[in-house]
Amino acid sequence: MDYENLLTERRSGADGALAVGIVTLHRPKQLNALNDGLMDELGHALAAFDADEGIGCIVLTGSDKAFAAGADIGAMASYGYMDVYLGQYITRNWEALREVRKPVIAAVAGFALGGGCELAMACDFIIAAESAKFGQPEIKLGIIPGAGGTQRLPRAVGKSKAMDMVLTARMMDAAEAERAGLVSRVVPNERLLDEALAAAAMICGYSLPSVMMAKQCVNRAFETGLADGVSHERSVFHALFATEDQKEGMAAFAGKRKPAFKHR
Repeated sequence: MDYENLLTERRSGADGALAVGIVTLHRPKQLNALNDGLMDELGHALAAFDADEGIGCIVLTGSDKAFAAGADIGAMASYGYMDVYLGQYITRNWEALREVRKPVIAAVAGFALGGGCELAMACDFIIAAESAKFGQPEIKLGIIPGAGGTQRLPRAVGKSKAMDMVLTARMMDAAEAERAGLVSRVVPNERLLDEALAAAAMICGYSLPSVMMAKQCVNRAFETGLADGVSHERSVFHALFATEDQKEGMAAFAGKRKPAFKHR
């Protein structure tokens, strides 16, 4: 499908592995500012890749200058309370990312500010280019982060650093973001997409049910207590012994060969 604000691509896997879906934010003149049109399209594109049985992982990226420089302030400046409340602003389309069951990797270069930072944090993990800069500058506009910034950022970097960023609007560079735990790794700018695709390809070589359930369990850790989380993990661990891929994976290990997963 052709989109107005996105580019999509399917990158075939090697040796029978599942393919990688690539979604590129594409509003270059606006530094990929996130308006309703873009977010509607993003939800559709992610859902389509999620439903595609041949896709095992999704990479979400932007441009060299900006992953996304924030929400589209010009589009929201005239809104009143009833506009955003009755129209379910943000809730209506931004939450679509939470419904994606397959892993989504954010490949971030340049600015990831405001909504851009929140969108990156909503992905399963972030690979950052050396040029990446993260921030929540909403306080400058007389508002606060509204797409999870005050909730996901403290979970990633701790209360003190999150409070610093939200209250002062300062930006965090890639090196600090890695030290703080916001991003999983930092790579040279020119290697960003290659590194993200390599990580995605590795994931695509594993059993898809195992990958999806592993994602589910890690996410559970942020939404429940330890005892409940471990109980959930144990139930999922046990359930995977009912899959064909568990039998194949362990037989391949014992036979010192590469497993041929059927994703069943």
